[in-house]
Amino acid sequence: MARMTASPPSRRQPPSAPRHPSARTTQRPTPDKDQIALLEPFERLGMDRIALVATPAQADQACQALASASAWGFDTESKPTFVRDEPSDGPHIVQLATLERAWVFQLHDPGCRARVAELLALQGVTKAGFGLGDDTKRIQHKLGVQPADVLELNTVFRQRGYRKDMGVKGAVAVLFNRRFIKSKKAATSNWANARLSEAQLVYAANDAWAALRVFNALNLSASGIRRAQPP
Repeated sequence: MARMTASPPSRRQPPSAPRHPSARTTQRPTPDKDQIALLEPFERLGMDRIALVATPAQADQACQALASASAWGFDTESKPTFVRDEPSDGPHIVQLATLERAWVFQLHDPGCRARVAELLALQGVTKAGFGLGDDTKRIQHKLGVQPADVLELNTVFRQRGYRKDMGVKGAVAVLFNRRFIKSKKAATSNWANARLSEAQLVYAANDAWAALRVFNALNLSASGIRRAQPP
């Protein structure tokens, strides 16, 4: 595998969450679940566009496919804990997506973990997602790297005048007027399983893919300057 720790000169720098004068004077409501429930479903990636990555060889192929993109949708999943104060040994999977495909990386194999660590530490590629604070802390603990150029999309929406965290559901509703479908059963499933179900793969891949769709719809420039106002 070609090592990916160096940052290519042609890479753009990650957009930081921009500040806008209108965000200080205009408060925009975040759509609630009842409003979102009335919308038509948002499109999803099918299994033909989702790759499960569990071995170093599969990870090398994924790295080659991801290398040409300047931004990735980014998310992680961890086996849920049901006892108060029980520590998590997650993440158990990491999801990265381009507009064309998504890759679900399992972290059981040391070689696969090493490739994922290289991808996340790669500078000059924006890694956009929602609620990434805990994700990045867990990645630092488990993979020993600080994810580079991470963009928390909730911060972008707050600085554009929305009152609270948007999340992927709210963002898809605002930007696309569509309802993003998330399965509660998949969300609370065992992500540490050696064999993931199709429902788990679809859930995980689309979380990352939808985040990238939102990132693009926000029309962020390379420097983080807004080019278009969300509706």
